[in-house]
Amino acid sequence: MKKVLLAFVLSIAIFTLAACGQDESGQGVFEDRVLVGNTAATSGPLAFVGVPFKAGMDAYFDMINAEGGIAGRTIEYIQKDDEFNAALGLSYTQELVEDEEVFALVGHFGTPTVSATREYLNQIGIPRVYYATGVSSLFNLNATGGERSSFPVQPIFDAEGEVMIARAIKDLEAERVGVIYSNADDGRGMLRGIQLRAGELGVPLASVVQVAPDADDMSTAAQIMLAAEVDVVIVAANQVPAATAIRALNDAGSTIPVITSYVNADATWLTGIADVVGNFEIYGNAWIDIFESDGSPTADYEFFAETIGEEYEANAFAFAGWIAAATFVEGLRRVGEDPLTWESYINAMEEAPVELPFGVVVDYAGGRRVGTQAMAMLKAASDGDQVLWITERPIETINDILND
Repeated sequence: MKKVLLAFVLSIAIFTLAACGQDESGQGVFEDRVLVGNTAATSGPLAFVGVPFKAGMDAYFDMINAEGGIAGRTIEYIQKDDEFNAALGLSYTQELVEDEEVFALVGHFGTPTVSATREYLNQIGIPRVYYATGVSSLFNLNATGGERSSFPVQPIFDAEGEVMIARAIKDLEAERVGVIYSNADDGRGMLRGIQLRAGELGVPLASVVQVAPDADDMSTAAQIMLAAEVDVVIVAANQVPAATAIRALNDAGSTIPVITSYVNADATWLTGIADVVGNFEIYGNAWIDIFESDGSPTADYEFFAETIGEEYEANAFAFAGWIAAATFVEGLRRVGEDPLTWESYINAMEEAPVELPFGVVVDYAGGRRVGTQAMAMLKAASDGDQVLWITERPIETINDILND
């Protein structure tokens, strides 16, 4: 009965949305502006991610609007604070789509909200441009129907898991690899990728331990890693559980190198475990490139830093918000003066690879929706009173890593 009611509600929503366009173009499209929105955690424990992410989006859209917009339309961005809560995220997403009547969701934020809204948004078919998560359900090699409106950019967690195990084996020369993973979409997705690639390489995992994402004591997991005598520990978890796991390893006296997710490769997150940095090697992935081969900043980074200002110039989550906005704007540029509808936007995004700031390229041709699959390897380091990430290996595909 619930499924029948959901289908009825969605059919009514789709009919309503199709009927309420402001002009001959699509919902949220006006002669002088286009409406977009998202829900993001700008308060609560994940505000340190959501606030700079929103700042990056704001800065990019402000820059575009100051130039007169795209095809004569400025971009009006509506943001709601879901506190990283799935129920709030679903409610606010429905408000954005049905009440605010936005044209697109840009920077669809966080695993809880993305997971809770996926079925609803696929039914409606509204464009979702850039997800601030790598949840496995986004991975799609042949999107059809409403799934064509989904445009992931960040690496999907399954693909990142493959990179993690490749780095452990090839770059850190590990023969025995242990995994601590959070019992959540992010941790399970990374674990699937780790297990898949480890199986293909014929490398058994020495120990795999599940932890609750909200656990404040992971000492047992740390002791299991030590007892297994692993060469590398992969911590497959988002910000809070990853920090808890690394602290537990430190408290257990571990000196085993750790590899963690790209979502943790930010100076803010690293500052939270600053007292651990240096006790053992901590590595993270990165999918954007802000340095030239000689170590100097790229032109993209210098422009970003100048535009966004000192507060967020070194913040990886602000980089992500900037890229999210840039991805959406690229679609607008491609549509140009033609009528802006969901279908015309989707077709434009699929017509050629999307080249984004910081060296990111994503190809949506033929329904491909997998995000970027090339990543760099970073290493945590101390510089006086500061901790920072330094580039250990450049952006490489999984094949580059394994064949090096």
